[in-house]
Amino acid sequence: MLTGISVGYYAKMERGDISGVSPEILDVLASSLRLDAVETGRLHELARAQSGEVPRRRARRSQPGVRSSLFRFLEAITGSPAWICDRRMTIIAANPLARALYAPIIDGLRFGSNTARFIFFASDAEVFFPEWERIADEMVGVLHLQAEQHPYDRELTDLIGELVTGSEDFSARWARPSPCMPGIGIKRIHHPLVGDLELHHESLELPMEPDRFLYAYTAESGTPTAERLQLLGNLAADADPEPDAESEG
Repeated sequence: MLTGISVGYYAKMERGDISGVSPEILDVLASSLRLDAVETGRLHELARAQSGEVPRRRARRSQPGVRSSLFRFLEAITGSPAWICDRRMTIIAANPLARALYAPIIDGLRFGSNTARFIFFASDAEVFFPEWERIADEMVGVLHLQAEQHPYDRELTDLIGELVTGSEDFSARWARPSPCMPGIGIKRIHHPLVGDLELHHESLELPMEPDRFLYAYTAESGTPTAERLQLLGNLAADADPEPDAESEG
């Protein structure tokens, strides 16, 4: 009933016959079963394996676990970095400009696209975030709030345990958390390719996507930051000129 597919078709899939099932149907099924991003990605891998498909070369942009319409919405935002995080602050989908802006986080295999890991484990985090102390306090406040609201989230608990044991800075802040900051304001970033950026930060809850949040940065028109964002977008386009043949996720 939730997926809108017939009982017979679903029973066929449940028996393991998922060859030829479209990515859109798989995403609807994953959403209905509340699979996480890793589980959804595995479901897509199984379907491709049964269909004899070779995984796409640019699998990083597959955005598993995100509705196609939401993914297209992100891709349609061309002038501002926009991305979606889960409650653990893991980036699960991003438009091209956000992928370019947060490349150190998204492409760093050690961090698993998780902003908290980057903040507390990356050697260059304090360079990337010039206001690192404030950013670190805010991140701990966010994770504390999520932990209070979702005490049985095993992945969240594991992440916090990893941060507590792996970072003295996180451990000290976890013992005395700051209040969770509102999802608006100014964020300063020093990007390795285009330099200093002063960005207006907004965050929104997604009513149809529980525990996921939409984030976006904007820049004042005519400012150096706006020019550098445009340059970053051009660099990203030059580095990855071929658009995806079909919508992902």
